[in-house]
Amino acid sequence: MKHRARQARSARTLAAQAGVGADRAYGAISAPIYPSAIYHYEKFGKHRGFDYSRAANPTRDALEKVLAQLEQGERAVAFSSGMAAVSAALGLFGPGDRILCSDDLYGGTYRLFERVLRPLGLVFDYVDMGDAARIEAAVRKRTKALFIETPTNPLMKIADLRGAAAVAKRHGLLTLVDNTFMSPALQRPILLGADLVIQSATKFLGGHNDLIGGAAIAADADLGERLLFIQKAVGAVPGAFDCWLLLRGIKTLHLRVARAQETAGLLAEFLAGNPFVARVHYPGLAGHPRRALHMAQADGPGSIISFELRKAAAVPDFLGALRTVLLAESLGGVESLITHPSTMTHADIPLEEQAAVGLTPALVRLSVGIEDADDLREDLEQALGRAFRGQRRKKS
Repeated sequence: MKHRARQARSARTLAAQAGVGADRAYGAISAPIYPSAIYHYEKFGKHRGFDYSRAANPTRDALEKVLAQLEQGERAVAFSSGMAAVSAALGLFGPGDRILCSDDLYGGTYRLFERVLRPLGLVFDYVDMGDAARIEAAVRKRTKALFIETPTNPLMKIADLRGAAAVAKRHGLLTLVDNTFMSPALQRPILLGADLVIQSATKFLGGHNDLIGGAAIAADADLGERLLFIQKAVGAVPGAFDCWLLLRGIKTLHLRVARAQETAGLLAEFLAGNPFVARVHYPGLAGHPRRALHMAQADGPGSIISFELRKAAAVPDFLGALRTVLLAESLGGVESLITHPSTMTHADIPLEEQAAVGLTPALVRLSVGIEDADDLREDLEQALGRAFRGQRRKKS
């Protein structure tokens, strides 16, 4: 089914009314959940727009419409997870094709690229996407696309979206952007020249850590149809209930993101001044590399902070001492979560490659939620203090 996504209303209004109008039978404000796998044909060769829910589902259709509107693309295609969306996007390419990627990627994406797709014939090259000249120099004869994270996971490196898209257009490449860390509330890569935006809907879009989902949003209708075919052929689709949960989560997207971002700014300043913290990676801090670039292409620094402790040996004690911040492997929800990328989210990346991009065992990643800012600061402060007192006792 065709989706026109051009916005007549603000993104906040579109998000708040996600799914409104989907129920044409009774006018329900909340989009109905259609758990049906199949649909009755009116007569031979004619159905009412839906025949089999792997191909299309009314609840998923409502979700895809609002996702396309929020990212300002022509067609959104929903998937059962963010990695399913990435897999579908890479299904656009074939053996021998090269994909030029950000040199700091989510560990699950790296695992898919290097452990699953490279053996099937795709080739992946890595470059700093913040420098258009480096991107240009890294394009090779068989390069077919750019795959970009910005900010990157977990080092918060900033890509030059406009510059990268310009390079891609000169060489006839597709530009794919994983926009999970920002969400459409803060960054809309299609407006900056991207061809395809990928979201792990599990994160900010859902926002409540109660679903797994993904989406790919195409700037061009033809590209969207190609993705829709892959979705139908592969079948990695979200169920109707998860689509409904996503619609409900999107309604508060902008409120949650704004609250978490405000608190993240306060915590980043606190961490930057803490004696037990060696370095803070957060685009909102004045000293962050390419901060000006980020703020020129996004509406704010977001709510993800990575920081390195003075001693890697203190990390286990620090994580174990937290009481309000929860040790878990996700981000973008209402609860504040912390993870140790080297051994958790990025464990499938070899240690030497982690070190090469600057991912050290001393680094932790904090996803700031919507809790009280003072409670979070006090929890981080007491956990840092306990961890380093413990280190002194062990040393003595």
